[in-house]
Amino acid sequence: MAVHTTHPVAAPPGAPARERTGVLLVRAWAVLVLLTTICGTALVLAFGETVAAVIGVTTVVVSAGVWVVARPIVQWRRLPWFALGYVAFAALSLLWTAWPETTALTLALLAVTTFQALFVGAILTWPELVRALSTAFKWVVFLSLAFELWVSLFVGGPVLPRFVIPLTPAPDPIVYWSRDNLFDGGRIQGIFGSANPLAYAALFAIIVFAVRYAARVPHRALLWGWIAAAAFLFLRADSATAYLAALMVVVVLITVLIMRTTRRPGERTRYYIVYAAVALGGLAAAWLLRDVVFGLLGRTADLTGREGIWQSVLERAAERPVAGWGFASPWLPWDPAFDGWIIDHGVSVLQAHNMWIDVFMQLGVIGVVLLATTYLAFIWRSWFFAVDRPRWDLRADRPYSPLTLLPTLTGAVLLVQGLAESGPLVLWGWMAVVLFAFKVKQAPLVGVGPAEQTFAHERGDLPPRAA
Repeated sequence: MAVHTTHPVAAPPGAPARERTGVLLVRAWAVLVLLTTICGTALVLAFGETVAAVIGVTTVVVSAGVWVVARPIVQWRRLPWFALGYVAFAALSLLWTAWPETTALTLALLAVTTFQALFVGAILTWPELVRALSTAFKWVVFLSLAFELWVSLFVGGPVLPRFVIPLTPAPDPIVYWSRDNLFDGGRIQGIFGSANPLAYAALFAIIVFAVRYAARVPHRALLWGWIAAAAFLFLRADSATAYLAALMVVVVLITVLIMRTTRRPGERTRYYIVYAAVALGGLAAAWLLRDVVFGLLGRTADLTGREGIWQSVLERAAERPVAGWGFASPWLPWDPAFDGWIIDHGVSVLQAHNMWIDVFMQLGVIGVVLLATTYLAFIWRSWFFAVDRPRWDLRADRPYSPLTLLPTLTGAVLLVQGLAESGPLVLWGWMAVVLFAFKVKQAPLVGVGPAEQTFAHERGDLPPRAA
């Protein structure tokens, strides 16, 4: 006969497992690493080169310690070898450089940025990485708005680096950290001290926030406020090249979404041919009509004097075309080779305002080839990471993840930025290339594979890793 019991078969319900404090600290540290890299220029403007260097060295030491303790799963044969080859050749240029001090110091910055990119990519899963980027860019947006608001409300005038309030007007506004333009309609510069880096940071922020929103994260309605704040900074920075980068992002996004609709073999080929024809025609039209295009954007056809800078850099590069003069990204202002070489608005120019010309001068044709292969491999993998449906078995109907859009959209921004700026060679620009190239190779499927098992290990769903 049946027997009634008060003891249920299933285990009693309980609270979900909480994430360990150590895991939360690692994620917070990754956010700090991203933030200090994105705001590297701001650290120099606020505290000077020495303090910024100490911060950089300290973060590397801590990150190395965290890597040793955490022991993240890394497939060492799947590193971003082209990017590491570029770094290795830059280090090799110490043998023939014409400016050894600048090469040594900037090479240290390149090595630090590369290591931090590998650290963040190894320690975080895709969802964690995008969330960390979102948090870092929220701080960038908040600090830029707060800084400009502080200058306008409490200082009431321009501010020089290290929070110095000038007693007399500067010879040229280019030397100001902030020009106090928040309420007068002029271009604002945020914590970067320059409108162009602020515009690109705001554009990256919009992309990250939008990807997070599309991924349906908790409390995603708040992301609309952050998108609005970043869009405000983007518009007030008023960068012509950033507008073109934003247009490229839209084009790439539409293209990816269309490619995702294909069902039959060979169907993408037709789209690739059409887009190649449109792209080549668009580039030709933009070049032939550049006077009109940049006139509509309020800029001169030579991109505010950049053609003159390019000419001077190319003349020096032609003297050593094979291996270049030696690595120097960025150009250090106290080095006699750069101090007073190219003058713009009364100050020495510290970059070629084109990453390809810059690398050609520094590392010659060999460096350009290494950088081109780095970007080609990055763009190639990022593209198929975005357009291919996630699949590792016979099932072919799994949904796409919005997170896969981030690397290819980032690549689009960096390629456009590199045509008028050398920013992609340093700090966040270089970190983004190495970080996403490394992460796509380590985890080509979001949430699948050894590099994406962090969540499962944290919650006890999988056995602990062997020592």
